[in-house]
Amino acid sequence: MVFPLFCVVGLLVLLMNEVGLCNGGTTSGFVRPLEKTVDMPLHSDVFLAPPGYNAPQQVHITQGDHVGKGVIVSWVTMDEPGSSTVLYWSENSSYKNKAKGNFVTYKFYNYTSGYIHHCTIKKLKFNTKYYYEVGIEHTTRTFWFTTPPEVGPDVPYTFGLIGDLGQTYDSNKTLTHYELNPATGKTVLFVGDLSYADNYPNHDNVRWDTWGRFVERSVAYQPWIWTAGNHEIDFAPEIGETKPFKPYTHRYRVPYKASDSTAPFWYSIKRASAYIIVLSSYSAYGKYTPQNQWFEAELPKVNRSETPWLIVLMHSPWYNSYDYHYMEGETMRVMYEPWFVQYKVDVVFAGHVHAYERSERVSNVAYNIVNGICIPVRNQSAPVYITIGDGGNIEGLATSMTEPQPNYSAFREASFGHAIFDIKNRTHAYYGWHRNHDGYAVEADSLWFFNRYWHPVDDSTTTQG
Repeated sequence: MVFPLFCVVGLLVLLMNEVGLCNGGTTSGFVRPLEKTVDMPLHSDVFLAPPGYNAPQQVHITQGDHVGKGVIVSWVTMDEPGSSTVLYWSENSSYKNKAKGNFVTYKFYNYTSGYIHHCTIKKLKFNTKYYYEVGIEHTTRTFWFTTPPEVGPDVPYTFGLIGDLGQTYDSNKTLTHYELNPATGKTVLFVGDLSYADNYPNHDNVRWDTWGRFVERSVAYQPWIWTAGNHEIDFAPEIGETKPFKPYTHRYRVPYKASDSTAPFWYSIKRASAYIIVLSSYSAYGKYTPQNQWFEAELPKVNRSETPWLIVLMHSPWYNSYDYHYMEGETMRVMYEPWFVQYKVDVVFAGHVHAYERSERVSNVAYNIVNGICIPVRNQSAPVYITIGDGGNIEGLATSMTEPQPNYSAFREASFGHAIFDIKNRTHAYYGWHRNHDGYAVEADSLWFFNRYWHPVDDSTTTQG
C-alpha cells in the first residue's frame, strides 16, 4: 500500500509533536566537578569588621521610593547607637545634605543584635552619582551610588540576577564573578535566601552579621532589590521564636508603602524602563488575602507605554524540572498564572532550587479539575520562567533532574552562577547566564527577549553554550 506524500509528511509532523510533549530542550553537557560546598570560616577576610570605634558595618542600599529618586541606606553599629544621620552629596557638588533616620534592635533566642540603622534619602536627581557618609560623630565611612535614569520606555538599563547566595567559598565566587562581569550590572534583583543563618544551631544570627559584611562590597554601592525566601522565615518555636521573618524585616527594609502594599514581602518599583513586582511565596496568597488583593489591584497600574518591561520576582519557581522542591510552587501558580498571561509578564525570576533553568514561554491555565487539560502549552503571552537559585549556599547544588526533560524546559544545568538582564530599549533585551567555572565574559545560556507589547513576535531564538 502506497501512502500519498502529504499523508507521510502529516504523520511525521504528528509524531514530532508527540515527541515534543515528552522531551524538552537542552540539558547542559557541562558537568561541574563534584565538590563539597563549604562555608568560609568566620575569620575570613570577607567577614572582617571595619576598624575604628563604632564603625558602621553591613552597609547596604535599596531603592527607597517607587520611581528611583529615593534610596534606603542601612547599616549596623556594634558599640553604641551613634548617629542615624546620612550625609550625601552629588559628584559635582561639595555641599553635604543631611538625611535623618532611626535605628532598631531585636533579640533572637540568645542573640542580641547591634544597632540597625535605616535612613531614606529622598528627592534625588535621576542618573546622578552620589557619595554618602555614615558613622557621623565616631568612625565615618564613605560610599557612593548612581541613581537610575528617569523612567521611560526606551531607557537602557542592566540588572544582575542572584539568588540563594549564602556565605560559602562558592558564594564568594558568584559575587566576584558578578562584580567582574564586563556587562556591568547596575542593580541586583535578588530572588531570596540571603544568609542561611537558619541552617546553624539555634538559627545563629551571628551569621546574619557575617553575611552583611560579606556582601557589603557590592550592596553598599548599588541597590539590591530584595525578595524574601524560605530561609528568611526564621520560624523556630522549639526555641521560643514564633514571629516569622524577624531578623530579615529588622535588617532589610524595602519601599513597600510606595506601591500601596501593606507588608514588606510584596511590593513594586519602577526602574528605568522596567516595572518590577516582588511577590512572596511564603506569605498568604489565596483569594481575599492581603497579597492577593494587592496584586490584583497592582497589575492594571502597569503602563507598558512608560515601562514596557514587566518583571516578576519570587522565590519558589513554578516551572521546575529538578527533583528538588518539585511542584512546591504549584498552588501559587494555579492562583496567579492567569494574571501573568493576561498582562503579558515578560520574565519571572525565581530561586529556591539550587541550580539553573530557563523555560519556554508556556502556560497551563486551561485546566479546571475535570477537563483533563493539564499539560503546559506554548503561549506567546506567557512569561519566560528562569530559576536562578544557584548562588552557592551551604546546601549545595541540586543535581537530580526529572527525566525525560519536560517540554516546558528550554535549558537546565546544575552549576553555580549569576545572570544579567540587559534592557536595550522598549522592544529588545538581552539575557545571559554565567556559570562560575567560566571566564567573566562567557555566557553559558542566553536569549534575546522581544517585548510583546511593542513587538508581538515569536522570541524563541536562543543561543546556548
